[in-house]
Amino acid sequence: MASGRTNQALARFGEQTAAQFLEGLGWKVLQRNWRCRWGEVDIVALEPTADTLVFVEVKCRRGLGFGHPLEAITHEKAARLRALASQWLRETGRTASAIRLDAVAVLVSGSGPEITHVRGIGAL
Repeated sequence: MASGRTNQALARFGEQTAAQFLEGLGWKVLQRNWRCRWGEVDIVALEPTADTLVFVEVKCRRGLGFGHPLEAITHEKAARLRALASQWLRETGRTASAIRLDAVAVLVSGSGPEITHVRGIGAL
């Protein structure tokens, strides 16, 4: 049970760190942890300079023992994120000039989190 709480705390930390990183880029976080019966979107954000809605998958790890966090984003995961983005758009009625899927990896180390942001992990 303790490791489950530890994993949840790490995931929350990763998502909070990613949200702050994106806000630091001037993005507006519209929603976090949006859920429907098919899954969850970690972050939905607006990149205002490009009028782009961005659906962000966040992966956080404490080390590289199981590989870099981005390695956990498979083709299947990207396809699920595309489907969830489409569902979010249908449910909210929100529009933008463009829609994109991104990934943010947070690698936690003694010197602080290392953030890797990958734009365009899959086309919609």
